[in-house]
Amino acid sequence: MPEPIIPTKIIPGGAALPSGPPPPDAVPPWREPATPPPPPPAAPPAVAIPAPPPLPEPVIHVHVVLPYEPEPELTRRERLWAWLRQIGRPWQVIGALTLASLPLFDGHSIATLWASAVAEARTEGGQDAGYALALTPLAIAVIRIVQGGGTLGRLLLLAISLTGLAGAIHLYDPVTWITGVQPS
Repeated sequence: MPEPIIPTKIIPGGAALPSGPPPPDAVPPWREPATPPPPPPAAPPAVAIPAPPPLPEPVIHVHVVLPYEPEPELTRRERLWAWLRQIGRPWQVIGALTLASLPLFDGHSIATLWASAVAEARTEGGQDAGYALALTPLAIAVIRIVQGGGTLGRLLLLAISLTGLAGAIHLYDPVTWITGVQPS
């Protein structure tokens, strides 16, 4: 429904119509003309501000080193040492390897017992069971070392699980992975 039209001015019959729109500066008759704003206050007297002292000349120092010599590349021994330092302190790495290979149980170490258990799992359960049993503690050890640094216990778990991985690997595995031929 359209909105109703509301008249704003009614011109009676016989009266003269307005000549056109009012001029732009015309004030409607129902409004009072605006009073002019008061004059602005007088400006305060000007005070002379002394100019700041001139800044000293800037000193530019140019240091040029020629020719550029890159840092020497690290040797293999230095890279290996830096990598071992990232994993853990050297005494922790040596201690973990010693504890993993120390014969404790009837001439067998913890690492060799784990490797034989993984090899037995591979023999009884197949290749998948051997690798699953070997790679699970290895993954846990690597994740813990990366997240929290190498402690003696974490490095010991890494050394034992690496030896267990050696028990899971068979010589025909790489041939099977590359060629797809199964040994008979």
